[in-house]
Amino acid sequence: MFKEMLAGLSVGIMLADKRKEVRMAASQVWVGVDVGKEHHWVCVVDDSGKVVLSRRLVNDEQPIRELVADVDELATRVVWTVDLTTVYVTLLLTVLADAGKEVRYLAGRAVWQASATYRGGEAKTDAKDARVIADQSRMRETDLPVLHPHDAVIAELRMLTGHRADLVADRTRTINRLRQQLVAVCPALERVAQVSQDRGWVVLLSRYQRPKAIRHSGVSRITRILTEAGVRNAASLAEAAVTAAKTQTVRLPGDDVAAGLVAELARR
Repeated sequence: MFKEMLAGLSVGIMLADKRKEVRMAASQVWVGVDVGKEHHWVCVVDDSGKVVLSRRLVNDEQPIRELVADVDELATRVVWTVDLTTVYVTLLLTVLADAGKEVRYLAGRAVWQASATYRGGEAKTDAKDARVIADQSRMRETDLPVLHPHDAVIAELRMLTGHRADLVADRTRTINRLRQQLVAVCPALERVAQVSQDRGWVVLLSRYQRPKAIRHSGVSRITRILTEAGVRNAASLAEAAVTAAKTQTVRLPGDDVAAGLVAELARR
């Protein structure tokens, strides 16, 4: 009985060692992380591009550390790559730096462009994006910049991203205010003016706000003015504006101030 127990124990140890050897068979793996606010998606590929791990990761320290340990068992060298440099990835970068890991950056736009060359497999977009990130890192590793938790690159990208977000928010507020004031001048014109989608309307409203002025100028003159300003669809915009202006012959109370504000906002 004792000999049988020893024999069984030996077999168990050999099998465990064998499994470890299999898991460490790859000399290098690439980890792609599709970054999210509450969770990330992680995909690991080997040197042939085969997926060896793909799973959801909660954006908390302990799960991240557990993942690092699991990935370390897959190969002797691990390259991590993320697709964002926003605050959502700060914890991940910090934990990876604490574990002595190198992290590279592949821009989200590059991920989107590359994803078109990959065929199905993953039902979830997050999983597919993580796979694309990992595989692109495998093929382009040395071309991708290395990131650190307090890297100047990250700080600069955050500032640029934040600034762009502020600009977008400012533009949205400006457009909303413009439309609000335009309703006080001519509701019909506000309904047809695609201010947020077509720059031509902004050009038009910087010159014309009141329906009477639009009717008086007419389609031909407005078309010429818009064309000279570089508006491509000048004729259709002029036609739409004049058509809307013809539906209103009365002046609304306070339209002088409202028209002035529309012109001011359109010139911003």
